[in-house]
Amino acid sequence: MLSGLRILDLGTMVAGPVACTLFADFGAEVIKVEVPDRGDTVRDLGPFVDGECLYWSVEARNKKSITLNLREPEGQALLCKLVKDADAVVENFRPGTLEQWNVGYEELKKHNPDLIMLRVSGFGQTGPYRERAGYDRIGLAFGGLMGITGYADRPPVRSGTSTADYQTAILGAFGLMMAIYHRDLRGGGGQEIDLSMYESVIRFTEVLVPEYDRLGVVRERRGNKHFAAAPGEHFRTSDGRYVILTVSADAGFQRLCAAMGRPDLAEDPRNASHSKRWEHVDELNRVVADWIEGQPVESLCKSLDDAKLAYSFIYSIDDIMKDPHYAARESIASVDHPRIGPVKMAGVFPKFSNMPSKPIEAAPDLGQHNAEIYGGMLGLTADEQRELVAQGII
Repeated sequence: MLSGLRILDLGTMVAGPVACTLFADFGAEVIKVEVPDRGDTVRDLGPFVDGECLYWSVEARNKKSITLNLREPEGQALLCKLVKDADAVVENFRPGTLEQWNVGYEELKKHNPDLIMLRVSGFGQTGPYRERAGYDRIGLAFGGLMGITGYADRPPVRSGTSTADYQTAILGAFGLMMAIYHRDLRGGGGQEIDLSMYESVIRFTEVLVPEYDRLGVVRERRGNKHFAAAPGEHFRTSDGRYVILTVSADAGFQRLCAAMGRPDLAEDPRNASHSKRWEHVDELNRVVADWIEGQPVESLCKSLDDAKLAYSFIYSIDDIMKDPHYAARESIASVDHPRIGPVKMAGVFPKFSNMPSKPIEAAPDLGQHNAEIYGGMLGLTADEQRELVAQGII
């Protein structure tokens, strides 16, 4: 779907590069620019299989890799040449770093006035904290999400994966696509996109801001309870697993009561509305918990399905890999790695009706596409490339 777009990925680690991976998944040519000799930091993080980084295999898939030393004038000059035929550049260095290397946006757009640059950072390109380093946990903390995650009597906890990084990547890809649309269909020209990690977090904090602004409420950690779910918890099942069941709508609560065989709960005036149920949510949760744990799992699932209630067991990765729904939708892809064989990973989403996903290409070796890009795209001879290698430029 995105074939014909060319993006230079200057970033490292997760937030900026994954925004580029989302483009690469749908056919854009993404050229990953890496430091000579050592490459992107993700290559060193693991876990590893026979020396091959699995993290890299996921987040560098469908990309091309070139090496380039942007700290040297010769490397900066090569980037300026690459930019001439690029649609966009993505970077996630500390603000001001590219300017120190003489390849900031103002310099690059001299070589391509229509260039779009996505700039990802922890705190944004402006403001008193602009020069602070930022990574996932910092974004979760400063963006307000970590402070409301966990139990009130224990320290805040992070989510199980790099949520802030990935939220930033998604907003980054969305912002980049909007800028491309504005340029190519509206004649808007090139521009910079300023995206901070903490703003990517706070954008998805529901009513945290207006709740404080208008009601003075400082939300605290509530464990697994949520103000929009009464009843709602992570309930233990008879076989020792946990199932999530949350009910917000009054009609849903009526169906739950019928499934439980408890018409008295539906008729109780204290349960007439969600706001009333929230006033004694702990009591309701205990009643539901006893019902869930007191019956075989098969009967529980049939009751919930018959009542058309939303629920899910809390899955481990082992559960995911064995689940028939994942298999039926081909949600897990298998990518052939040239040295360690097939590697399974999450597939390409979303799915489009008239544009099937192309096969996922394995993540590239460091500098694998130097000859293709420097020779084919820039026209450098083999001797010129060898000299650049000897100088530590590529």
